[in-house]
Amino acid sequence: MTKLLLIEDDAETAEEITAELADCGFVVEWASNGIDGLDKARALRPDAMIVDRLLPGMDGLTVIEALRKDQVRTPVLVLSALGAVDDRVRGLRMGGDDYLTKPFAFVELIARIEALLRRPAESRDRTLRAGPLELDLIERTVKRGDRVIDLLPREFRLLEYMMQRCDQLLTRAMLLEEVWNYKFVPATNLVDVHMGRLRHKVDGPGDIPMIHNVRGTGFILRTGV
Repeated sequence: MTKLLLIEDDAETAEEITAELADCGFVVEWASNGIDGLDKARALRPDAMIVDRLLPGMDGLTVIEALRKDQVRTPVLVLSALGAVDDRVRGLRMGGDDYLTKPFAFVELIARIEALLRRPAESRDRTLRAGPLELDLIERTVKRGDRVIDLLPREFRLLEYMMQRCDQLLTRAMLLEEVWNYKFVPATNLVDVHMGRLRHKVDGPGDIPMIHNVRGTGFILRTGV
């Protein structure tokens, strides 16, 4: 059975997460603070971890950083009430594999854990790859083949989100919520404007297009180029 380690200081939240995951067949070990969580992560070597960002004893990101320095590549989902882009970026830079903002739906938590577990071990590092695209989460650089692509912070986050969901249709509502942190869908062409700029940079002259507009619905990053 798949073993998960949950590091969460709120007992009620931890109990709810554990119950939901147990219903899906996961075996969950719980730690209520960062120090205990780091010890259990080293001793148990779980298949995946869920780590709250703000923990007593040792901050969640410090726990993750310590594990990465030990060359522990266990996939980690970071939980946090801090949802700004800079906060998510810091979570990824410190070694997190995915970032989920509180409050969240349990169905999404489970889906993200399942997605992390499906990733091949060699891809659990700082680099995302999609066809000829390569995105470095730490250095904040992007290349298409040998060509370096200079992106603005929002463009980088948008491409990162798309590369994590290659060949999936992403609606404008999804992008507004996940990339811009909107909790509602405003009447705006914000996504289309940024996507237009991103497509111009990713799909250069002579390149086979990777970013496709699905009329009236959203966008897809296709890897079969």
